[in-house]
Amino acid sequence: MLQAWRRRGRRVASLGVFTAALWLCVGGLFTPPAAQAATEGCGGRLARTVAFETGEVRVYKSRNQACAMTVARVSGERRRMAVSIQPRGGAPVREAGRFTRYAGPVTVGAINRCVYVKGSVGAGSVDSGWILC
Repeated sequence: MLQAWRRRGRRVASLGVFTAALWLCVGGLFTPPAAQAATEGCGGRLARTVAFETGEVRVYKSRNQACAMTVARVSGERRRMAVSIQPRGGAPVREAGRFTRYAGPVTVGAINRCVYVKGSVGAGSVDSGWILC
């Protein structure tokens, strides 16, 4: 009798693990592309979004770093994109090239420092001024 209960318990545990794995897989299929782009690069929390006509620059902040990426408003063909982040008192970190969806991420150490962010997609561009102070 005791062995029958143990076998049943193992089956229930296996079914629970299988169900959890299935939910994780299905959840990844239905994640919107913008959310996927954000999670592929920068860690930390979304601290600021600076929008412009052809896209936006997203700035993320963790305990000791700041990270930025430029995301195009419409993905598709390759076009010129750039992103730059500079901590106050430091050198800027840049990435530029021809991308389909986003440029970056670029990360700098920013413990208790403001950052200056620039981004461009095609002919549109933006700069943030000193933020996250």
